[in-house]
Amino acid sequence: MQSDELKRRISAGRGDALADLVLKNARIVNVFTDEIDTADIAISGNSIVGVGAYHGRKEVDLHGKYVCPGLIDGHIHIESSMLCGPAFEQAVLPHGTTAVVTDPHEISNIAGLEGLDFMLETTKNLTLSVYFMLPSCVPATDLDESGAVLNAEQLRPYYGDPRVLGLAELMNAYGTVRCDPKILQKIRDCTETGKIVDGHAPLLSDKDLNAYIAAGVQSDHECSNIEEAMEKLRRGQYIMIREGTAAKNMEAL
Repeated sequence: MQSDELKRRISAGRGDALADLVLKNARIVNVFTDEIDTADIAISGNSIVGVGAYHGRKEVDLHGKYVCPGLIDGHIHIESSMLCGPAFEQAVLPHGTTAVVTDPHEISNIAGLEGLDFMLETTKNLTLSVYFMLPSCVPATDLDESGAVLNAEQLRPYYGDPRVLGLAELMNAYGTVRCDPKILQKIRDCTETGKIVDGHAPLLSDKDLNAYIAAGVQSDHECSNIEEAMEKLRRGQYIMIREGTAAKNMEAL
């Protein structure tokens, strides 16, 4: 950030200078304190610099409309929506989802690196921010007859892409806790770049769960009840809650 830009941001935050944009009379969803604040929102450049009473070069009266941060979908397979990037953006952005973390597992199982490259290309330069986790299990199991095989060597160059955040749902929990060398190499490649490994381990428990987390797996989105979720949470995993479209298990979660 340039010095002049930093000074403008500070001055606008103090109210010494007009903000570029002020959203007047907003009801602000404060996700830090679980409160609804009524105030103006001051924006300088592309940054919110203050909440309170402000004036700006441009002012928009929201008349009490709610303002909340953009929602992030932490795990999704865009290709399973049957939409390409721009059409998917049109579907989710109006509902408040401003960023997604996608795992192109499905298309990569069919088309390999060509499918992965297609997803990266068709989600560039959208208003929706699209980040990627690299598919960890292509094919999903050694018994599957899919259209492609992706090994650690093929995935390794993609960690240099700033939109690639890590290694996606490590569904081969069985191989992970038994030190399958192909899985371990993918984990090492990911963690050595300082990126993260997502989990996918339904009903994994006890010492196998300990081993899975010791391997570096930081999350899980496959819990089916509170007991499973709490066991994983107690061991330090982040738990993603999502209702199964077939199970309809939101109440249990």
